Amino acid sequence: MSSATPARSITGFVRWLLLAALVLPAAGGLCGKPENSECFDCHDSIASGPAPAPKAGIAPAFAASPFAKSVHRQLACVDCHADIEDIPHADKLRPAQCASCHTAAATDYASSIHGVSHQMGRSAAARCVDCHGAHDIVSTDSLASPVSKFNLPRTCAKCHSNAAITTEYKIANPDATGHYVESIHGRALLQMGLIVAPSCNDCHGVHDIRRSVDQSSHTNHLNIARTCGKCHVGVEEIYRTSIHGKILAVGDKRGPVCSDCHTAHDIENPVNAHFKASSDQRCGQCHEDRLVHYRDTYHGKAMALGRPNVAPDVAACYDCHGHHDVLPVSDPASRLSAGNIVGTCSRCHPGINASFTEYQPHANPLDRVNYPTLNKVFLFMTTLLVGTFAFFGIHTLFWLVRSVYLFLHDSKQFREAKVEIQKDDEWFTRFTPFERFLHLTVVTSFLLLVITGMPLKFYYTGWAKAIFDLLGGAEVARSLHHFGAIITFGYFSLHLGSLVGVFWRRRTLLRDPATGRLAPRRLLAAVFGPDSMVPSLQDWRDFVAHNRWFFGKGPRPQFDRWTYWERFDYFAVFWGVFAIGISGLILWFPAFFTKFLPGWAINIAHVVHSDEALLAAGFIFTFHFFNTHFRLEKFPMDTVIFSGRISKSELLHERKRWHDRLVAEGRLEQHRVKDDWEARRPIARTFGFLFFGLGLVLLALIVYAMSTRLTH
Repeated sequence: MSSATPARSITGFVRWLLLAALVLPAAGGLCGKPENSECFDCHDSIASGPAPAPKAGIAPAFAASPFAKSVHRQLACVDCHADIEDIPHADKLRPAQCASCHTAAATDYASSIHGVSHQMGRSAAARCVDCHGAHDIVSTDSLASPVSKFNLPRTCAKCHSNAAITTEYKIANPDATGHYVESIHGRALLQMGLIVAPSCNDCHGVHDIRRSVDQSSHTNHLNIARTCGKCHVGVEEIYRTSIHGKILAVGDKRGPVCSDCHTAHDIENPVNAHFKASSDQRCGQCHEDRLVHYRDTYHGKAMALGRPNVAPDVAACYDCHGHHDVLPVSDPASRLSAGNIVGTCSRCHPGINASFTEYQPHANPLDRVNYPTLNKVFLFMTTLLVGTFAFFGIHTLFWLVRSVYLFLHDSKQFREAKVEIQKDDEWFTRFTPFERFLHLTVVTSFLLLVITGMPLKFYYTGWAKAIFDLLGGAEVARSLHHFGAIITFGYFSLHLGSLVGVFWRRRTLLRDPATGRLAPRRLLAAVFGPDSMVPSLQDWRDFVAHNRWFFGKGPRPQFDRWTYWERFDYFAVFWGVFAIGISGLILWFPAFFTKFLPGWAINIAHVVHSDEALLAAGFIFTFHFFNTHFRLEKFPMDTVIFSGRISKSELLHERKRWHDRLVAEGRLEQHRVKDDWEARRPIARTFGFLFFGLGLVLLALIVYAMSTRLTH
């Protein structure tokens, strides 16, 4: 008995276990939590038909098949919807409790900008289901997942490109997704399929997304270099050793980081022309004082005038200072240190020496302490510019007032005299064909130089950009400018050669007939005589007499072949060709000239070239135009420079001394002409008005540009 009892006890226990195995599951179905199949009886959209509109009393429907393929397919519905105990359940349930399994993610989410927003009552902020989905959640490694690397930008855009949400929550960059898609990162990921390219979560985090002002945020200013360095490891190491990285390392937020130079969502390939064209503006956000004077150089102006996607072949900030390796000039490793600067500059300017590197790309001409010579040259050119315009402005104003006064007091006689001057039947030569040819080259080359040069001086205006775009960009404009300079040197050389030829042909007239030696008096008479363009004492007398006539204190003076203002214009060309020409050559061939000049001579050449060009353009388009065309006797145009001839009436009216001298010397008939000028007059006037009108348009643009600068 005793030996059988244990055996029967074991057998009975096994029977009870088997019975429990059969009965307890059934009992669980009766008194435990519902099975998934029971949930699907109501919620399976395939079984219950089309999903009804969500409203009270009607269960939201979803297809059970996606759930069967989800990562949660082994879970029971009540594992997530834990407050369901019986079926039917209450109408209002708590959201699915992801935190019961995903504790770490839930903890990160709770302190994120999304989680905090919910704690503040902002229900539109993203929850788990907004990013991962609901019953159809698949692995994040799956291409079907909303949070896979390739789909994440579209998922984030559901909120961050929603105008209603971005406006309500004042999201700073509402079009971030659109910019990202067009960036180098977005194109690499979405168009090229490169899985190594970053998506939203690589920069902002996954569940721990925080505002950038939060010091623990991945996009906080102090953390951005580390965030970008997850992919750009080598670049981050270089950046950490740079002056920017060292400033940031001590917690100084003035140290620029990746997004300051490359932006956040608009990141483009740094070899793109557009990146280079906009780089100076980005550097200028911190180095505004340096940017101002960089913009005064050819590099800066050409960069500002470059087309948006076509950077001119000029140096940007990083070409000289470096990219991620920016260091103080005092650092031996700096690209601009004494040991490296020649190599840095020679990448664009081959064949230079150390003298070339003395050029100051950020020099301030107003700073007389650090740039004393440049400051003196700037003050001289400014004084010359202002003084010339003030003097001739007053002179022109007096002349204009006097002419208007006479016209108003005797307009009939004035008009009759003007008609007689233009319709006279006796004509005399004033300019030879060679002189007219030279004037044509002067006009065309000058206009070409102004059209291609003034946009650089006034690079900040819209018309300057329009002209450069019309010309084809900075490179084309520079080539055309150089071509205009070649024409200028050409006509200047031709004129000097003609002067030498005149003196050579008249050399016998400069000698004493008795001795055959050079006679000083004859030489002086030839140099300062009335047929010469060299100013003389008579010009001073004419100037005084002319000003007396302005105020009605004397008769209108009569002039010889040349007036005092014409001689001034003539020598202004000599001064202009010298000042603009020499300075222009230095700017054109800086490597050559710095072989025997210091590099800061380039800075001086720039000031001289720019200011003298403005003086020349302003003078020609105002005072010269008035003296030649604007004054009432000549308006709308004096065509003598095209025809080369002057009527007898005009000769007697304005240049009687020349007429009387020619009569006394018996040379008047040598100047008498009869030609087909009347047939050629329309063609000459057409070109004349074209040149004249173009000059006036350029004058208006220059005045507008200068007024814009003064008002800003």
